[in-house]
Amino acid sequence: MALSPQNPGPVNKSKVLSAARDVLRAEARALAATGAVLDAEFVRAVEIIRAGSGKVAVTGIGKSGLVGRKIASTLASTGTPALFVHPVECLHGDLGMLCGGDTLLALSYSGETDEVCKLAELLKERGLKIISLAGRAGSRLARAADAAITLKVPREACPYNITPTSSTTAMLALGDALALTLMRLSGFGREDFARLHPGGSLGKILTLKVKDLMHTGSANPVISHKKTVREALSVMTLTRFGAVSVVDGKGRLLGFFTDGDLRRGLQNDDGLLSRRLETVMTRKPSSVTPDTPAIDAARLIAARRIDNIPVVDKNGKPVGILDERDLIEVLPLARGDE
Repeated sequence: MALSPQNPGPVNKSKVLSAARDVLRAEARALAATGAVLDAEFVRAVEIIRAGSGKVAVTGIGKSGLVGRKIASTLASTGTPALFVHPVECLHGDLGMLCGGDTLLALSYSGETDEVCKLAELLKERGLKIISLAGRAGSRLARAADAAITLKVPREACPYNITPTSSTTAMLALGDALALTLMRLSGFGREDFARLHPGGSLGKILTLKVKDLMHTGSANPVISHKKTVREALSVMTLTRFGAVSVVDGKGRLLGFFTDGDLRRGLQNDDGLLSRRLETVMTRKPSSVTPDTPAIDAARLIAARRIDNIPVVDKNGKPVGILDERDLIEVLPLARGDE
């Protein structure tokens, strides 16, 4: 007798993990198989969208419709104007949303979904270009398409090979591949992404400038190159950055001295504290300007493996300092961009 949902009994952890891994392996096989059969039809689809003067209308029903909504969103957020249209609603009045120059991206794993096929055939008669994303190259939908992208799914992850799982994963991944390929070809960059995501955390990170984060005024450690290491240590202690910008007689950045330089120097020079900074500082240090994007500064800090960096104006004078801790939100994204 089956256990009731209210009292399911103990869970066998190894069986649970084994079942989950089986699903992931099945879906990974579908992705690999689909990637292996990707051909000139995908290239043709990219060419059609790039040549179109309008938007991409994505359509599908059921699970394909849910996937289609995500694909439309990804296209729109990466520089390709797109929207999702429901095939039934289109056949009952919403066709007015589509016009010449638009492209239809139609999703149906079977390739035989009647409403999707009817919409594709109708729009093709009106002169719109059709791209299909289906599981069979010879399906009704594929035959109506100007570019027929085919999924290759050995079997669904469902133990009965029924529930759309591997097929929807492959369909979603192909949509991502299409969107990001178009993104690369169009030269859509992070600034463009930020403009389309002004309210999101990524958009905020990507629009940040060094001047939004840098420390200035009394919080900016600066000292003359004629001063000693001991005097520099006092400035570094007051500002708590563990570094100081070293300037020449005109206030221009000449070098940089850090607590790391101090520790390394003391190992070999007992008289280091009395040395003038110009003899021990790092000359021509890396620097950024107030208008440098914060993500570029984060990338530079990560690449140089430094804790902080001076900020200089157009005359080369240090007007601030940027610390790694100021970039806590930006650094993970910068490292991911490397």
